[in-house]
Amino acid sequence: MNLVYGVKDRPKFGQIIVFAIQQLLAILAATIAVPSIVGNGMSQSAALFGAGIGTIVYLLFTKFKSPVFLGSSFAFLGSMFAAFGGAASVSVGYAGLLFGAIFAGLVYVVIAIIVKVAGVKWINKLMPPVVIGPTVAIIGLSLAGNAISDSLAAAWNADAGAYVMSANVWVSLICALVTLLTVILCSVYGKKMAKLIPFIIGICAGYIVALIFTLIGRSNGNEALVVLDFSKFDNMQWVPSFTFIEAFKGMKSITGDYIATIAVAYVPVAFVVFAEHIADHKNLSTIIGQELLEEPGLHRTLLGDGVGSMVGAFFGGCPNTTYGESVGCVAITGNASVITILATAFLAIIASFFGPFVTFLSTIPSCVMGGVCITLYGFIAVSGLKMLQPVDLNDNRNLFTASVILICGIGGMTLKIGSVVLTEIACALILGIIVNLLVRRKETKETK
Repeated sequence: MNLVYGVKDRPKFGQIIVFAIQQLLAILAATIAVPSIVGNGMSQSAALFGAGIGTIVYLLFTKFKSPVFLGSSFAFLGSMFAAFGGAASVSVGYAGLLFGAIFAGLVYVVIAIIVKVAGVKWINKLMPPVVIGPTVAIIGLSLAGNAISDSLAAAWNADAGAYVMSANVWVSLICALVTLLTVILCSVYGKKMAKLIPFIIGICAGYIVALIFTLIGRSNGNEALVVLDFSKFDNMQWVPSFTFIEAFKGMKSITGDYIATIAVAYVPVAFVVFAEHIADHKNLSTIIGQELLEEPGLHRTLLGDGVGSMVGAFFGGCPNTTYGESVGCVAITGNASVITILATAFLAIIASFFGPFVTFLSTIPSCVMGGVCITLYGFIAVSGLKMLQPVDLNDNRNLFTASVILICGIGGMTLKIGSVVLTEIACALILGIIVNLLVRRKETKETK
């Protein structure tokens, strides 16, 4: 695609700050959602700080050649619950978070060493475009339900086994559509800066509409019109509560059995996230026109992701991973400047110490972010489908491989093996690799 700013380009200082705010808005909701879901007093500000410092580590390892932000990984939610569930106290649970992140990070380090020795040709053979393209598409499509449920202010009801609409569904939909259409219009018809910051403008437009509805609802007592929740300022956290502070208190109570439990909970998940790591970097490579698995090299991106995840968890408790939202932001704005990502990392660190700012950002309603995510997740899906363009789908071998991945991924195939959950992305990728190897078995023999 045509980039406005390439990886090595340096926009003007004022533009960098604005672009960094846009990237921060794109990754914020998911990054602070993980500690909120896990609970046990985990700090959203600390998670934001951890994401920022983890991204800086990643950029250093990748020689500032891979423009993507690292945020809290949802894949490790079950592992984090296990850390607290098997702990004798909350402090021990926090210590478990640190040990778990170390175990997961070491998996990446080991794989990075293997890749450094063996190269990446085996990965390209194992995951050609016919495999990786549909897998990238699944990353976006698997998130489609989240974007729509957020846009409609729907909440998952376990008893009903479905999303249940809230009373202000129409208000939420209006806010989401205003945000979505503003992003689209700015991106397509915008001039200069408007074209580069469609998310900021879209979120502002959606927030203003949400504020108008909220003020009207408050004035006439109609709760169905209230979209913004300003009660979050009542329990505002002024400074981050770093994980390692509480974790060190529980170190004395750590047992061998507990360490083994943590290892079992974290290590297998790291292998699952490894598959997503490759898919994200293949997608980003297509966007920036540079094969990141070759330069700076998969071993460097793995080391950056693994060590960055360990460092990030030391402060925020959450293992980090490359964010599809960040990749989508790069694709839509055409801004691949790595300086923007670095500035976003520093902004995340600074913002984590400014409670009112973080709290204000957290008041952005889910319906507004839903409108943004429709475009972000959509671009991820389309980027994957674009990888299929050079693939001959008249060849049944390719057709079967792509079909299996798309159907298994969209159908939501997930498998639970012990405490490890294989996500739909992992299941689809594994099956796709198996099918591709199976249908090309004869071809491989003939080559030999």
